[in-house]
Amino acid sequence: MILHYFAKKENTEKKFAELVYLEILKNSNKFINKYKFTSNKDYNTSYEIVSIYIILYINYNINSNVNNYEKINQLIVESFISDLDESLRASGIGDMSIGKYVKKYVKKFYYRLKKIPKNIDNIEIDILSEYL
Repeated sequence: MILHYFAKKENTEKKFAELVYLEILKNSNKFINKYKFTSNKDYNTSYEIVSIYIILYINYNINSNVNNYEKINQLIVESFISDLDESLRASGIGDMSIGKYVKKYVKKFYYRLKKIPKNIDNIEIDILSEYL
């Protein structure tokens, strides 16, 4: 009776999105540790790198017209927001003010997502640098 739940398409998309999000976290962590752009390895630095990776992945999905990219992108963003909430709670922000912090980071993320150049494959380095 419960087996049909595990075979649902939403579950496979959710598992795939979670795996992609974990891969994004792993790659951004490698990036932060490998390149010494900043001596400050704090929450804001990791947020910036992870959000750039997610935005580039979302843009790639849209431009490549991947199957179910809208759902997958949405699930990745949901994982990101959930991770933001958990990370901020772990850093000591209380229940009363957590929403304000999450809202600030999510607004920043969606603003950047809206401003990314549409065709990033053929973009000049100056335009990409200005965006970043």
